[in-house]
Amino acid sequence: MASKTPALQLEVDGRDVRLSSPDRVIFPGRGFTKRDVFEYYVAVGDGIMRALGGRPTTLQRFPDGVDGEMFFQKRIPTRGVPPWIATATITFPSGRTADELCPADLAHVAWAAQMGTVVFHPWPVRGDSPDHPDELRVDLDPQPGIGFAEVARCAGRIREVLDDLGWTGFVKTSGGRGVHVYLRIRPEWTFVQVRRAAIALAREVERRDPDRITTAWWKEERGDRVFLDYNQMARDRTIACAYSLRANARATVSTPVTWDELGDVQPDDFDLRTVPQRLAERGDPHAAIDDVAHDLTPLLEWSERDERNGLGDLPYPPDHPKMPGEPKRVQPSKDRDRPRG
Repeated sequence: MASKTPALQLEVDGRDVRLSSPDRVIFPGRGFTKRDVFEYYVAVGDGIMRALGGRPTTLQRFPDGVDGEMFFQKRIPTRGVPPWIATATITFPSGRTADELCPADLAHVAWAAQMGTVVFHPWPVRGDSPDHPDELRVDLDPQPGIGFAEVARCAGRIREVLDDLGWTGFVKTSGGRGVHVYLRIRPEWTFVQVRRAAIALAREVERRDPDRITTAWWKEERGDRVFLDYNQMARDRTIACAYSLRANARATVSTPVTWDELGDVQPDDFDLRTVPQRLAERGDPHAAIDDVAHDLTPLLEWSERDERNGLGDLPYPPDHPKMPGEPKRVQPSKDRDRPRG
């Protein structure tokens, strides 16, 4: 029987981080090990800390590799945690709270990788202001059969609206078939307000290209269109951050790109091996993301205009408490009270 590879002590950001079972295979399809994952996150340190730094973060862990058991860790363990690990208290829609990892430096990311974390899901808030998002996220979710090039074209519509507002958005691949658009906002509004702003933005984008883009929550109403998932701004909804690995056979990465190159890339271009070299050679396309924090007032005014025109709130996720003003969470084809054509 082969002997077990001893644990390593590696220095990351001036801290000693233990790496146990470094030869354990995490991505069987590519042969990437736990050490490969650890070293990947150290290599993309500047980029991932720009995305994670100071944010309460849910860890998607695969202790035995991506083909094994998976779980989301929203609470830091009570034992075996280095004394320097920083946390932040977040409040779930239910009112319960949890102390989540809140990376203060790259050693926190490396420690999470040691714990079998493959995917990092930060909240759109900072730990010192956990109820006021400072990041607005738009998730472009393609329906089955829609290719990445079509999603990229739809993302261009978001860019048009942001340009009209004089705002700067930053785009990245999801690591799968989707695209994410991020922009920093002033941390002055609640989750409910920021979500309503996201709905207003999505509706404006939909109006400009209704044959390709939809805000319909129910899949049966989306057709062959790209869904703009406004509910990513609901409290406790998170998506994989920039430079996070994704738990798929190719070990792809959710990768920042420039708007100009978005239409020329494919998700499989970016993986555990290629992204560190790309970041080292080209720098981070999101390097300026913190330079401006936008005022949400125009989107909130659009939301009020839409409501006056009969376009109120949209359904929340199914695991979210019922919210004031929210429409019924009933699939349209099963809604007995819905007028028939």
